[in-house]
Order: sequence, then structure tokens, then C-alpha cells
Amino acid sequence: MSIDNTPHGALKRDHLTFIDVVAQAIGTIAPSGTPAFVILGVFAIAGNATWLAYLFATLALLVLSFNITAFSSRSASPGALYTFAGQGLGPFWGSIAGWSLVIAYLFTAGAVVSGSVNYALQVLHLIVGDLNDYSASIVLSLVAIGLAFWIAWRSIKLSTRLSLTLEAITVAAILIVVVAAFVHGSSVVDHAQLSLEGVSSDSLRLGLVLAIFSFVGFESATVLGHEAKDPLHVIPRSVITTVLAIGVFFIISGYILVAAFQGAETGLAATTAPLSVLASKLGIGVLGPVIDAGVSASFFASALASINAAARVIYLLSRHGVVFAKAGDAHQRFETPHVAVALSSLVVLGLSVPLIIAGTGLLDAFGYLGTIATLGFLVSYSLVAVGAPFFLAKRGELRARHVVVSVVSVLLLLLPLIGVLYPVPPYPLNLLPYIFLALLVVGAVHFLRLRSRTPKVLDLIQGDLDAAAAPAAAE
Repeated sequence: MSIDNTPHGALKRDHLTFIDVVAQAIGTIAPSGTPAFVILGVFAIAGNATWLAYLFATLALLVLSFNITAFSSRSASPGALYTFAGQGLGPFWGSIAGWSLVIAYLFTAGAVVSGSVNYALQVLHLIVGDLNDYSASIVLSLVAIGLAFWIAWRSIKLSTRLSLTLEAITVAAILIVVVAAFVHGSSVVDHAQLSLEGVSSDSLRLGLVLAIFSFVGFESATVLGHEAKDPLHVIPRSVITTVLAIGVFFIISGYILVAAFQGAETGLAATTAPLSVLASKLGIGVLGPVIDAGVSASFFASALASINAAARVIYLLSRHGVVFAKAGDAHQRFETPHVAVALSSLVVLGLSVPLIIAGTGLLDAFGYLGTIATLGFLVSYSLVAVGAPFFLAKRGELRARHVVVSVVSVLLLLLPLIGVLYPVPPYPLNLLPYIFLALLVVGAVHFLRLRSRTPKVLDLIQGDLDAAAAPAAAE
């Protein structure tokens, strides 16, 4: 039995192409933000092993992708990892994965709004000179969230196409700088990086945490299970393609950026805008402001994609009776989960703007919210990795290689999880895991209360989760 209530509308089926599906994932990741900003944090920790941290992260998430594609090639649903974990481990653990994923997407959106505003301010300073950063930050945040809500409410195709366009322009500008540095540089072979000079195992492990954060959201294409054309083929391809393409971009740009700043008077760790500095050094300084504007737009696209992804998980959770009932409605005209989009946008507003009002720095807000988001992703990823062999066993398709992939995925995901918790970070970073845990407990307690009061809900949820895999079973 399905819990889907068609009189309240439904998502538009079979209208997103492979490009649209990939665009959703790329938009969530915001790849141009990594060489412009995130890579500075990785280098500060991992130093000359920055490229290796990104290589390990790419391989780790590629292995995880095989667990995700075990589900997405057999099951199509807007619930994404919530549906997958539920199909493997049952409704309770599925709900934990879904709730973790909602936390992850919403906190990611809040984080990247701060990143977008930070880079927008840099562009505004170039245009108008001095301005009140405090007031401008609040106004820009409200505009970004309001615009993201409007686009997500109107059309998922508009959202994905806009995200891909903004990313393509920015990544193109970044690649021009990176290629110019490669051609111009005298140290294409950087012995300090290749020999891992000054690198310890701890620094590499901790650098891996931020490197994996650069990828989070790569799985968000799976939320388009109802809206993509031929989802059982398109979505698995998009997951693998996204990890490989973005991974290569991160590894190459990381290696070249570190090499370009070797021996420089102002090192990479002391640079706040490495791409702009490098562009000026190479005589193409005009690209500096273009990249800053592009990174701001890229982070905005990530907020938009994250709101879209969170809304679709909330949409299915609502239709399963787990959260606010009206969030399971779809707009009659636009066929989008408009109530869930509005709810997601309000939560993002409540995460980002109060931090600015409280005087928290934009980059600090990015770090705080991003850390909680990372924990949400890691929990969801781990549950999917554990659940994949159980799902395949139920279908009679389990092979030894599936168990190996599951175990390796879980072990690789433990590295960044341990890195977040140990060594214990300074205040207030040390509080963030407990905030995430408290949010997770709220979701778990709510589901347990629901199961106690309405036990039939479990049967309905399980029936709907099983139905999501029915198309593949019928092939």
C-alpha cells in the first residue's frame, strides 16, 4: 500500500534529463567554492598532502557510490538515502537516515548562504567601496534565501539549469587561472608535494575531513527519483560521474594551487583569496573579481540545490506520516513540493540570519553550520553503506563483493567521523557534535513516539519503501 495522497498533488514525473540530474548534484557541491575557499582549510591541516587528501576522498566516495547505486539502479524515490536505508534496514533506521539527511541539507544551505554573502561583499567593495558589512550581510542573506525559495517553488528544472550555468561559468574562470599557472609555472613537478614533505599521518587524516566536506551533496541527484527520465539508469550514472569529475577537478586544482604558492612571499596559508592573487600574478587579474562573483553565485546555487534536496526528503517523510502532514503536498501548477520548499527556506533563514545578527563572522558561520551538515551526511552515508547488503540479500542478489564494498565504505567513513571528534577541537567547535546529536535524538524520539501511538504507520511505510523498488523487480 502506498501512502502517496494524489488529491494533494504530485511531483512532475519523467521530465529531467541526465544533465539536469547531474546539475542537481553539482549545484549542491558548489565545486568552485573548494579552490576558492575550502582548499585553504585543507592546506592549513594537510600541507603538501592536500592533493592526496582529495585523492583519498575521491576514492572513498567512489566506493560509497557503489553502495548508493546498488539502491538507485533498483529503486526510484524522492526520499533518496532515507528510502535506501529504509529498504535495507527498516523504517526506524531509514527515518534516522532521512532525518540526518534533512539536517545535512538544511545546514549546508545555511553554511553556503554565509559563503555566498562573504564573496558578494568582496565584489560590492570593489564596486562601491566602503559599506556597512553588518547591514549588507543581513540584506544579502535575506535576498539569497528569498530568491532560492522562489526558484525552488517554481521549477526544479529552472533550479538545476541555473545551478549548472552558474557553476560552468565560475569553473571555467578557475580553470583558466589553473591552466595558466600550470603553463607558466616552472615547477610542474612539485617535489615537496610528491614526497609529502612535512606531512604526518594525523595531518593527512584531519585534512581528509575537510576534503570529504568538499564533496558532500554528491548524492543529491537521488532525490529526483520521481522527476528524472529513466531514473534507474540516469541517477546511478550521475552519481558516479559527479564523483569522478569533481574529484579530478579538486585534485588537479589543489596540486597546482599549492605548487604555485611554494616559496612565495605570501604563502597559501596566509592568502584569503588565492585564485585572485594567482590571477594577478599571472597578469590576468581581471578574472579575480569574476571568480569572486562566480563563487558567490556558486554558493547561492548550492543553497538552492540543498533546499530542493531537503524539500524532497521532507516531502516523502510527510507522505509517510513522519513529519508535518501538509509538507507532503505538491503544487497543482508547478508540481513542486512547495510547502516543503517553504518550510526548508524558513529553517535556512533561521540558521543563517540569527548568526549574523549575533555578530558571528561569515566564515565562522560557514564552518559551524558546515561541520554539523557534514555529520549529518556521514550518518546517512554510513546507514546506506550498512543497509546495501541487507537490501540485496532480500532480493536474492547479494554477492561477496557487495559485502566487501559495504565494509570498506564504513571503514573509510569512520576516518572523517573520528577526525571531527578527535582531537577535541577548541570551543565552540567542540559543541557542534553534541548539537548534531541532540537534533538527531529529537528525530529518533519523534519516530519512536509515532510508532508507539500509530503502529500501523510502520506497515504503511514499509509497504511504500518496498513499492519504490518494484519497477526493478518487474524487469
